[in-house]
Amino acid sequence: MPKGSDLLVAALENEGVDRIFGIPGEENLDVVESLRTSKIELVLTRHEQAAAFMAATHGRLTGRPGVCLSTLGPGALNFSTGAAYAHLGAMPMIIITGQKGILSSRQAKFQIVDVISSMKPITKMARQIVSASSIPTIVRDAFRVATEERPGPVLLELPEDIASEEAEAHLVPPHPIDIPVAHPKAIERAAQMILAAKRPLIMLGAAASRPRATGELGGFVHRTQIPFFTTQMGKGTVAGGTNLYMGTAALSERDYVHEAIDRADLIIAIGHDTIEKPPFFMGQKDQKVVHIGYMPANVEEVYYPDAEVVGDLGPTLKLLADELEGKLPNAGALLSLREHILSHISDRATEDRFPVTPQRLVHDVRQVIPEDGIVCLDNGMYKIWFARNYRTYVANTLLLDNALATMGAGLPSAMMAAMLYPNRRVMAVCGDGGFMMNSQEMETAVRLGLNLVVLVLDDSAYGMIRWKQAVDQFKDYGMTFRNPDFVKYAESYGATGHRIESVGDLVPTLDKAFNAGGVHLVAVPVDYSENTRVLVEELRAKVKPFEQASERRPAESSSPESVVAPEGI
Repeated sequence: MPKGSDLLVAALENEGVDRIFGIPGEENLDVVESLRTSKIELVLTRHEQAAAFMAATHGRLTGRPGVCLSTLGPGALNFSTGAAYAHLGAMPMIIITGQKGILSSRQAKFQIVDVISSMKPITKMARQIVSASSIPTIVRDAFRVATEERPGPVLLELPEDIASEEAEAHLVPPHPIDIPVAHPKAIERAAQMILAAKRPLIMLGAAASRPRATGELGGFVHRTQIPFFTTQMGKGTVAGGTNLYMGTAALSERDYVHEAIDRADLIIAIGHDTIEKPPFFMGQKDQKVVHIGYMPANVEEVYYPDAEVVGDLGPTLKLLADELEGKLPNAGALLSLREHILSHISDRATEDRFPVTPQRLVHDVRQVIPEDGIVCLDNGMYKIWFARNYRTYVANTLLLDNALATMGAGLPSAMMAAMLYPNRRVMAVCGDGGFMMNSQEMETAVRLGLNLVVLVLDDSAYGMIRWKQAVDQFKDYGMTFRNPDFVKYAESYGATGHRIESVGDLVPTLDKAFNAGGVHLVAVPVDYSENTRVLVEELRAKVKPFEQASERRPAESSSPESVVAPEGI
């Protein structure tokens, strides 16, 4: 008769799971034994946090939940950042944790933490399994909850005595669940607002990057011919090479793309999730917003749409385009701003200064990454530059986190991408601070035989916070550190290390690393002085074309004090 762990693994196989990421403990030994004889690969990581980031990225890229495994107490709690990462970022994931036996307590309260209660606020569902025979139905429900809108993490706690308990139970076959299409009246209402607009503009947000959604988005933009911009997590949902692309809102206001945003009389927000840092602030006179999404809009101080179209994005947008195609004489009214906006974004992109500037860094990375190549960012100042300057052509080819915005996720995220797409170029871009938070996973990457390039930006500081400290006129304190010799550090894990000594070395070194295969670390010194010159001084001094005092928000000011360093990046 099968035991609980056998039923768990069989149920996971039934859901199509082929890998589980994590670090087992003694409370998981029955599960490990059941995995040993299954079709599922146990991918051992060096920290539970990395396993959670990998599982979340699996969900983000495939739409199918990734699975991670830990023991009880300290191991389970190490999943908390990854759970929050998936919860805020809407990434489907299944977390399986162990626990001491619940039918007896031979070890009293040793290592026992109430993991269920601690994880409830950062998961969609958290429950303890108390009967082996219930495992197949609980697993099926967990995958359903993790996948349905809004996607996210689900925690299952399996006590060791339930894992070893013998029981009979039938597997529950999964079945597709179709999302309803928006109500015809909602589509008609939105169509009338768009037809009446004089300067419409599309915004593509985080939910537009769901794997099932991206196909119809390009068709909607093409059929309406309305220009578009993206949020940071919406990049790539429609090809940035199209002549309708206006830029990415890497900041909340006053960047060049906001010249179009501020001028628009109607913003069609597709897939916007207010968990992202605001791409713009509502409140301009006569500007309307139509929210189109899988879920109703969250009403916030900075986002309160005038109309909502709620339903499956693909078919809903097709029906809306049917109402609009060929009927929008004002569709391209804002396109006259496009060249002005994009020319500023590409300014100084080939400057030969060394250490490398962020603009040159983004430019050179784009040169070596094919259209379907994947760049995974950790969190730091460079994220703003990649969001502004890196042009994407395929959905989910620039993975960044603008929801939890945690450090430490860049390398594990890239490892997952490299496992899923072994024939595509994959690069992790990390600051030295974020890289060192999970740098031990270099061993995991080498052990797995991945093809991966890790670009480490070396400024020996928590650079973004240090810059914000300076802009806010605080003393320089508490943000600097010493780094290891990154070349030797990479080599100690069996990877290949490189250090860039001149700006002209970057592209050849990256190309050489990709062509050689295997895991490579490329350390490059970075000059962040451009943060102040561009993101503070230049944006402070610029004058918005077509801006009129009557169209500005009452609280808006063009004084120098109104332009400050970006927050929450």
